[in-house]
Amino acid sequence: MASDTQSLTDSVTDYPIENGRRYHKYHEGAYPYPNDEQELERMELQHHMCKLIFEEKIFFVPLEEPQQILDVGTGSGLWAIEMASLFPNATITGTDLSPVQPTEVPENVHFLIDDATEDEWLWDTDHFDYIHMGHLSGSIPSFKSLLQKAYKHLKPGAYIECHEVDPKPKCDDSTMPPENPDGYSEFALHDWYDLNKRSSEEIEPARQFRIANRLEKWMKEIGFEDIEQRVYKVPTNPWPEDKKWKEIGRYMETNWLEALSGWSYKPFLALGWSKPEIEVFLVDVRKSIQDRNVHAYNNLFVVTGRKPL
Repeated sequence: MASDTQSLTDSVTDYPIENGRRYHKYHEGAYPYPNDEQELERMELQHHMCKLIFEEKIFFVPLEEPQQILDVGTGSGLWAIEMASLFPNATITGTDLSPVQPTEVPENVHFLIDDATEDEWLWDTDHFDYIHMGHLSGSIPSFKSLLQKAYKHLKPGAYIECHEVDPKPKCDDSTMPPENPDGYSEFALHDWYDLNKRSSEEIEPARQFRIANRLEKWMKEIGFEDIEQRVYKVPTNPWPEDKKWKEIGRYMETNWLEALSGWSYKPFLALGWSKPEIEVFLVDVRKSIQDRNVHAYNNLFVVTGRKPL
């Protein structure tokens, strides 16, 4: 391994506090979203929501006795910890910019402070049997480049799996007011999405805010085979009549509301907004998320591929 692996020194754990939220210290500014307890609890709620959507699955590829598993951007570490019990003979490594994962974990789980966007990763090529990436929208300058690095470090015949929510709101029954390209729309979630997309493109360092709908294309271009794409329509609140999807909608509504301020401060401040202006705007965004008369949803993409033998 390279020397870039970090121990828990002050240079890593002396977290900056901005706008009442806590952010990562290692490679400060590379990731625009918080790493505090509120955000970690939201991540775990999101994990449980996805398990409900996936009928308790946490992966979809056909794994057979994997030895080396990598979770890029592990966050709270919950996915890696759950994988440890499913594959007790595998070494599961979770990487993140923040050392916020539990310290008491299964023996086969290891968490490292690492930046996956670095040119060189910590491992040899052809090292991993399976690489998992989840919920990295808005945090990576080039997701295709990240996929290329994963391809390099997967063993021939090994698998990659990406779980990403497309933040662009969708609707199938015309209950959602249309976007207004010339100004603010009647549905503030449209405007929130547009502002975040603009911030990610215009502010240095630039990041890709909408990646979920392009994962399949990028995997094909890189050379992955046996690519499969699953798309789930996740309601933004409990508007569905179906009992299961109504419950999922409750999870998604809470997920949105808990995430909203943390996902907005740095992007909007970078566009020149003040914190009071952001808070006033987010009142309308919350109302749009909670409007049961609007049957909005977000597409959740699960895209898997295999490195050729």
